[in-house]
Amino acid sequence: MAAAPTQPEQFRGIPNIAEALRQQGYVADREVATAIHLSVVLHKPLLIEGAAGVGKTEVAKVMAQAIGTDLIRLQCYEGLDVHTALYEWNYQRQMLRIKLEEATGRPVEEKEQVIFSEPFLLKRPLLQAITAERAPVLLIDEVDRADEEFEAFLLEVLSDFQVSIPEIGTVRARHIPHVVLTSNRTRELSDALRRRCLYLWIDYPSFEKELTIVRAKVPEINERLARQICGFMQLVRTVPLAKVPGIAETLDWSAALMALHYEHLDPGAVEETLGCLCKDQEDLVRIRAHYVRPILDAVDAASGDGWTPERVGQLAAQLPRAR
Repeated sequence: MAAAPTQPEQFRGIPNIAEALRQQGYVADREVATAIHLSVVLHKPLLIEGAAGVGKTEVAKVMAQAIGTDLIRLQCYEGLDVHTALYEWNYQRQMLRIKLEEATGRPVEEKEQVIFSEPFLLKRPLLQAITAERAPVLLIDEVDRADEEFEAFLLEVLSDFQVSIPEIGTVRARHIPHVVLTSNRTRELSDALRRRCLYLWIDYPSFEKELTIVRAKVPEINERLARQICGFMQLVRTVPLAKVPGIAETLDWSAALMALHYEHLDPGAVEETLGCLCKDQEDLVRIRAHYVRPILDAVDAASGDGWTPERVGQLAAQLPRAR
């Protein structure tokens, strides 16, 4: 039977988890820290959903860094099959061994047993996680991009932490990994998969949280520019866009403005760096034509009022209507 992972010292208690993640540069609120705590204590996978760029994948990365274990990542995509995720046979090495065995008088069954043994096995992410010497963090990233057939295969892995290899037999986990699944909701996941997981939704951050993240990730930025950037992001996310910018875009934009030696936002600065925010041509045209000046005016108007959700809503209502 697989050994359940012992609770890491850094993750004993919700405040400790929040502090451990903060030390790794991740600003975690209590909801995130609680979800990680329950996932570790209950030995259950954690399914994290939310829009692209809000920090879902980063949760798994900083978990591994905080507890000092390996991060094993399985990037999902359409057409991902079991062998790519689990294992493949090293055919070149098998063919070489078959050539060497031709001159021997061993029975065929014995030869087959040799070439279909663990030394000839190429372990892919799922098998690596199951056979690891210590409990790793297994990140199954963007699981919604995989096919439903692959999702069904995951059920066996996440239920019993074991896999079946026809030539070898059943391989059971030595240590149950800490599992994090992420989804951008490009398709609905099955109820069966959801039942096997704890659930966490990560939304776009509030102004204060985003400002804290910018200060942590871009420490050389001046306070005025940081606040203007975060205010602009709060409002631009209320605009109807094909691809709403997330925290990743906020940090890219902050770094770009710093690289160009801007100390405050103005129309020229926004125009020159708008490609850091907009990753869609129609979004780029819409913001440039209709929203740059109104949002900057709103940011200036809010500079002394604070950025409460109510204030963001009021300012957003004053922006031009969608065109």
